[in-house]
Amino acid sequence: MSFKSIIVDDEPLARRGLAVRLAEYHDIELIAQCCNGREAIEAIRAYSPDLMFLDIQMPGLNGFDVIESVIEQGLKMPVVVFVTAFDQYAIKAFEVHALDYILKPADESRLNQTMEKIREYFQNSINSVHKSKLVRLVSDVTGNDYQQILTELDSNQELSISTYSDILAIKDGGEVSRVPVKDILWIDAAGDYMCVHVVNTNKHNNSEESTHILRKTMKELEECLDPKQFIRNHRSTIVNKHYIEKFYSQMNGEYYLVLQNGKELKVSRSYKDKVKQAVNS
Repeated sequence: MSFKSIIVDDEPLARRGLAVRLAEYHDIELIAQCCNGREAIEAIRAYSPDLMFLDIQMPGLNGFDVIESVIEQGLKMPVVVFVTAFDQYAIKAFEVHALDYILKPADESRLNQTMEKIREYFQNSINSVHKSKLVRLVSDVTGNDYQQILTELDSNQELSISTYSDILAIKDGGEVSRVPVKDILWIDAAGDYMCVHVVNTNKHNNSEESTHILRKTMKELEECLDPKQFIRNHRSTIVNKHYIEKFYSQMNGEYYLVLQNGKELKVSRSYKDKVKQAVNS
C-alpha cells in the first residue's frame, strides 16, 4: 500500500527537508508540495490525497483554516499530520485531534513513529474517528458547535460554520485562555503585541475588566473578528461597537469614542467616516 501525500508549508526549506525525509519511505507517494493554504485546498480537490503534512502557522489561510475550508467545501479530508514549530505546551492542544504531529525540523526518529501511526491507521481504516477529531478541532478553534457540525456532515447538509470565531484563543506562558469575542471591549497595539481588554461578569453579576496579551498583528486580528461587531477607529486600535456609549468631536477637530466603562479612545481622521457610519448603523 502506498499513500498519496501532500506537504503544505510556506517555508521552502521546510518543504524540501520534509520531502527528502519522506523519500526514504517506499509507501509515501508525494504528489504535491503546497506553499500556502489555497494551494493545499486546490491540491486536495484535484488529487484527493490520502495524507497531508500540514503546517499550522502560515500567512493567509493557516492550517486550521485549511481544515475548515475542506470540511466546508465537502472535499475528501486526507489524514492530517501537523508539522509545527509550536512548543510543547501548545502542541498538547493539537495532539488529541490530529493523527500525529511533527515538530520542526523533522526528526528521523519522530518521523519513524509517525509513519508507524499512519500505517496502523490505514490498516484499521477508522475514518469516522479521524473525522470526528478533526471536526472537534475546527469546533475548538472556531467556536462552532461540534455536535451541530457532525449532524450537518452526517446528513449532507450545508455546513453552518461561521467565518468569524466566537472565541479568541490567547496563549499566556503554558496556558491558553479562551476569551469570548463578545466580551472584548477594545484592542490596542503595544509594540509587537496586542492588548485585548475584556469585561468579565462574575457569579455575583459584577463586572470586572482584565487585559490579555496576544502576539498577533492588527491585520491578523481584523481578519478573525466580525466587522459587523468590531470597527477600526485608529491605526493601532479596534473597538467593539456594542460597548460604544457615544462618538463626539472636540473644538480642535479631534474625534473620540467613549465606551460604556468611561474609557475614551481617539478616532483617527482617516477612520472618522467609517466609525461614524458604524455607530449610526
